[in-house]
Amino acid sequence: MSDAGRTILKGRGASSSAQSLRFHGIERECDGDWRDYMEKLEGPPVKLRTHVVEEHPKSILTFNTSPDIGFDRSINAYRGCEHGCIYCFARPTHAYHDLSPGLDFETRLFAKPQAAALLRQTFAKSGYKPKPIAMGTNTDPYQPIEKRYRITREILELCLEVGHPVTITTKSDRVLADIELLKKMAKRDLVAVALSVTSLDANLSGKLEPRAASPAKRMAAISRLSEAGIPVHCSISPVIPAITDKFLEEIVERASECGAWSVGWIMLRLTNEVAPLFREWLEVHFPDRAQKVMNIVRDMRGGRDNEPNFHARFNPKGVWADLFRARFRAACRRSGLEKRKIALSCDSFTAPRLDGQIQLL
Repeated sequence: MSDAGRTILKGRGASSSAQSLRFHGIERECDGDWRDYMEKLEGPPVKLRTHVVEEHPKSILTFNTSPDIGFDRSINAYRGCEHGCIYCFARPTHAYHDLSPGLDFETRLFAKPQAAALLRQTFAKSGYKPKPIAMGTNTDPYQPIEKRYRITREILELCLEVGHPVTITTKSDRVLADIELLKKMAKRDLVAVALSVTSLDANLSGKLEPRAASPAKRMAAISRLSEAGIPVHCSISPVIPAITDKFLEEIVERASECGAWSVGWIMLRLTNEVAPLFREWLEVHFPDRAQKVMNIVRDMRGGRDNEPNFHARFNPKGVWADLFRARFRAACRRSGLEKRKIALSCDSFTAPRLDGQIQLL
C-alpha cells in the first residue's frame, strides 16, 4: 500500500525516510543514481535490507547528570535498532549522522565490536567508582544483530568477571540466550532485567514494533528469568492512549502470574522527529482514531506533542493521566504487584588489569 510517501513496509515500523533538518538545515539531494529517482517517484522499496557499519569509538561508557532518571551511566552497544518501534524516543539520534530517524534508524545500524575492550579500559582506571550500568536505554542490546555480534554478551561476561552491576532493558526474548550467565550474575546481585511489554496482541505489536519479540514470547521470558532467580521487571512502556491502554490491567495481571518482581508504566513520549513519524504511522494504521490519540496525548502534555522538561517528561498531567494512574494502581493492588527498586551490589567490584587479569591488591 502506498500513498504519496506513506507506505506499509512489511517488517518495518516507519513508513518513510523522513529527514531531520535540525542539525544541517538542508535536505539531501539525489546523487544521480536511478534508485534515488525511483524512490522519489514510487516511495522506498517494499523490502529494505538491514545494513550494519562497524563503529570504533574511543570510549563506550556514557555518563549523564539527568535528575529524573535512576542511573548515571549507560552503554549502547549499537546505534539504531532493527526492532523498528515507531514510538522509539532514540530515533532522533540518527539525525546526528545525517540519517533519517525514520527508515534509516531501523535499517542502517552501527555496531561497536570493541565495546567490552573499551569498558575494560574504563574499569581499569584508578579513579573509577562503580555504579550500575544501564543497558538498553537508547537502543535494544538484544536486537537481532546481537545474535551475530554478541557484543552484549561480551560486556556481561566482563561485568561478571570484575563484579560490576548492570541493568538490562529489552523487548527481546533473545536475552534468554544468556540466562546461565545472568544466573551467575544474579547470585552476586549484579544484574536486573526489564522486559518492555506494550500490548498482548501480536498483530498490533507487529505494527508497533515489527521486529521485536511477540508479547507471548516476552511474557514467557519474564517467567523463565524469574524461575532462574533473576530479578525481572515488567515495563508497560509506552502506554499509547486509545491504542494500547486497553491492555494495561491484563499486562499487570499476566506479569504477576509470570513471576515479575515489579511492574511500572510510562506514557508515550513523542520527542522531536518521533512526533511526525508517529502521526504518519497513525494515519496509515489507525486513521479512524488518529486525531483522538493525538488529542489525548496533547491533553497530558500541556497542549504539546511532547513535554521535554526534567521531572515533567515522565509525569503526564490532567484528567487522562490521572485515570491511567488510577487504573494502574488498582491493577497492581489486585495482582499484588508494585513498582519497587531492585537493589544491586557494587561491593564485589575489582578493577581489572589491562592484560586481562584481575587486580587483587
